[in-house]
Amino acid sequence: MSWLSLAIWTPIVFGLVILPLGRDSQASLARWLALAGSVLGFLVTLPLYTGFQAGTAQMQFVEKAPWIERFNIYYHLGVDGISLWFVLLTAFITIIVVIAGWEVIQKKVNQYMAAFLILSGLMIGVFAALDGLLFYVFFEATLIPMYLIIGVWGGPNRIYAAFKFFLYTLMGSLLTLVAFVYLYWRSGGSFDIQTWHQLPLPLPVQTLLFFAMFAAFAVKVPMWPVHTWLPDVHVEAPTGGSAVLAAIMLKLGAYGFLRFVLPILPDASRYFAPVVIVLSLIAVVYIGLVALVQTDMKKLVAYSSISHMGFVTLGFFLFMQNGQPESWAFKGAIMQMISHGFVSAAMFMCIGVMYDRLHTRNIADYGGVVNVMPKFAAFMMLFGMANAGLPATSGFVGEFMVIMGATHYSLWIGAIAATTLIWGASYTLWMYKRVIFGEIRHPAVKEMKDINAREFAILAILAVAVLGMGLLPEPFIAVIHQAADNLMAQIAHSKI
Repeated sequence: MSWLSLAIWTPIVFGLVILPLGRDSQASLARWLALAGSVLGFLVTLPLYTGFQAGTAQMQFVEKAPWIERFNIYYHLGVDGISLWFVLLTAFITIIVVIAGWEVIQKKVNQYMAAFLILSGLMIGVFAALDGLLFYVFFEATLIPMYLIIGVWGGPNRIYAAFKFFLYTLMGSLLTLVAFVYLYWRSGGSFDIQTWHQLPLPLPVQTLLFFAMFAAFAVKVPMWPVHTWLPDVHVEAPTGGSAVLAAIMLKLGAYGFLRFVLPILPDASRYFAPVVIVLSLIAVVYIGLVALVQTDMKKLVAYSSISHMGFVTLGFFLFMQNGQPESWAFKGAIMQMISHGFVSAAMFMCIGVMYDRLHTRNIADYGGVVNVMPKFAAFMMLFGMANAGLPATSGFVGEFMVIMGATHYSLWIGAIAATTLIWGASYTLWMYKRVIFGEIRHPAVKEMKDINAREFAILAILAVAVLGMGLLPEPFIAVIHQAADNLMAQIAHSKI
């Protein structure tokens, strides 16, 4: 079994082992097993990084075994410079989430931990799949653990949020399955994604396939106007669920654009690029303004996520005269995806820390938190700044690159995109000021205790990741560079 299969199946196996430990007396064992599974799951992804050859755009660590031979469906895995970072990010965030739920989750601990571990394995499977149907199976299977996490451990409206999440994402995905079956038929009976990349397709066919795939991936990102499920889900989901959803699950949609829409349908992508650019700019500006008026901290960060992901889709669809995506914007969008993984997870963790103490997410219920929680306030300040895109934090790198590319494409689009730095700073600092600074208005805030060793460890690890990527983005870009250049060359090539 190669490293890639181990990265997928290690957390899933641990998750299945934990499931039978249902009694409350076995909760401690379930926690420790989950921690061991998540750490081991992360360790088996490290050889992927150390053994990765950055100078080539070819798929690496490839495995191929027959699965359903009659239909030419294979268990076919591999990673390139783009998917590698997402495999590592998924395994990394899983450790954080397991530690975050250590004391908070007291009921059905085994099921909670198992759901996250299984989800982690399935998401790595999405990033590593090189077979269309295998990708689809992993992509859809991620819905089930997430649905349970929201529906079982969520807030008062959790059932509504879980159903909304499930229906929204499933509806779009069904059309994508139809598109995959058509591509299978068109390619002479192959589900191999790399074969699909070479497939000549007339523009009318590309247009139909574009809308079929767009339906699934745009909902998953989520793009405006199909974003409404995300704030509802974030508000109800437990802290760990919010962190995974924002850090990884939103990236599945953006990754779908990179792996399917752009290389398989380049002509349709160029044709509809203006539409996607407009939708992305609406997400950046309008949703930034919507975030400003939120009273619930989680809702505010959820809208901020939609605004940041608007940058990602914007960077993907800025095509130059030669039909190639704008290099800075394209690579910046991929960097933004990785950075958003760290920053959004950290923001939700901070909100989770306060919620565990006061059991409210309402901004008006806080104020003066710095007086009783100075360590926590320092961490939250750093993550708030990263969320606003301050230089030297990871949030700045991707946004700067996309704005650079957008300005090269069109000064107006660059200018509109750059306003996000104003909106981002506005809603983040406005929330921070009201929650952290000022006098203590509510007696309950006086009783709040500063972060313990477990919480400090979580926030410190995320702080290192945010600052590390902000100060040294080069290692990240070096891995992405070759795969992104190859993909851009593919996109520039017409298939008509």
